[in-house]
Amino acid sequence: MEHLTTQQITPEMVRPVLSRHLLTDGLPLVLDMERSQGVRLYDQLTGREFVDFFGFFASSAVGMNHPKMLADEDFKKRLLEAALNKVTNSDIYTVHMARFVQTFERVGIPDYLPYAFFIDGGALAVENALKAAFDWKVRKNFQKGYRREVGHRVLHFDQAFHGRSGYTLSLTNTFDPRKTQYFPKFDWPRVINPKLTFPLTEENLERTIRLEQLAIRQAKQYFYEYKDEIACIIIEPIQAEGGDNHFRPEFLQALRELADENDALLIFDEVQTGVGITGAFWAHQALGVQPDIIAFGKKTQVCGILAGRRLDEVEDNVFHVSSRLNSTWGGNLADMVRFDRILEIIEEDHLVENAARAGAHLLRRLEEMARELPFMTNVRGRGLMCAFDLPTPAFRDAVRQRSLEEGVLILACGERSIRFRPPLIITEAEIDEGLQRLRRALEHVARQQSAS
Repeated sequence: MEHLTTQQITPEMVRPVLSRHLLTDGLPLVLDMERSQGVRLYDQLTGREFVDFFGFFASSAVGMNHPKMLADEDFKKRLLEAALNKVTNSDIYTVHMARFVQTFERVGIPDYLPYAFFIDGGALAVENALKAAFDWKVRKNFQKGYRREVGHRVLHFDQAFHGRSGYTLSLTNTFDPRKTQYFPKFDWPRVINPKLTFPLTEENLERTIRLEQLAIRQAKQYFYEYKDEIACIIIEPIQAEGGDNHFRPEFLQALRELADENDALLIFDEVQTGVGITGAFWAHQALGVQPDIIAFGKKTQVCGILAGRRLDEVEDNVFHVSSRLNSTWGGNLADMVRFDRILEIIEEDHLVENAARAGAHLLRRLEEMARELPFMTNVRGRGLMCAFDLPTPAFRDAVRQRSLEEGVLILACGERSIRFRPPLIITEAEIDEGLQRLRRALEHVARQQSAS
């Protein structure tokens, strides 16, 4: 086979080359890595521009080619050093890693979650959160006098998405069965998700409170049935893949109390809700409920967990015993260096505050559109993490496809929802421009639906 340089591989060759070995059913464009800037992405095949409401599945914090990254020669030197030599961070320490951890501590690590563990991948972050909980619970039960290992169950919720690997397969149960179908899973207790419905009328609120009461009764019944077996409760502060499902802070506080009462850890999966998108650095901070462990990823570039001092209720927990939590790489050093600079930009440019301000604008505009387009319902959001529902899954999928033709990248979630995951840098003017394009897509599909 002919050896080609990067310059010789044309955009037209990308999909045929990849398709020889991969399932290439992603977006029908070839990203222009050089020309794309901020929330404007360019397709090398056509030269077309797109407004990015997609954010690389919520992983893009500061958009493409941020000027503060391009102009920072010290950062680029550190990034090149970290990329040229892939260091095993679990055993070999560097100034680059220490600089990153120090920046993360200043900008993003709450004082009540002092323990950290880094790894590649959000699902693996969640898995290690569960491992920390299993270890803690089994040791707790040994303290109670158990002579065998007890404490290997996880209480979780309907429409959760926690990953596609190992333990997480037993927790993920969104509307797309392909993510878990035919893979072996544990029979762990699952509880209804008492999500809010918007607008938050008195009737909708009363319905939600009744569902919360049912969910707590179900959870209490599981704690009764599986005495001392449940190690943790895990929930996304806002369920993302499952439909951008919001919960009342009062419900999350009830879970906090339930975990405390039953010697279980409360884990928040903040892989998608973390790093500013909700208008707080971590979603749980705005909701006013402190977990024992959070799992993080996506915008953090490097994934992992942060854990609190409740784990010190048992001796020799996973943060004090070598090799209980570990991996060859211990996270990717290049990702750490990149996130280090991203954190500085978030801090310098007040991007968490921007996400809150721009997110409020996005939500207002969506509510205005919904009043004019009655097929848009259940408009909801916290910060830039916004969504709305459409009449059917087919309608939603047609809108997403048409959005590409109108020049806006958007994500689906749940059974029939559209969700927004723009970078934190997005401006109100860019939101308005993207929504104008999205509205054209919505109106086009609505005309087609009514004509048929």
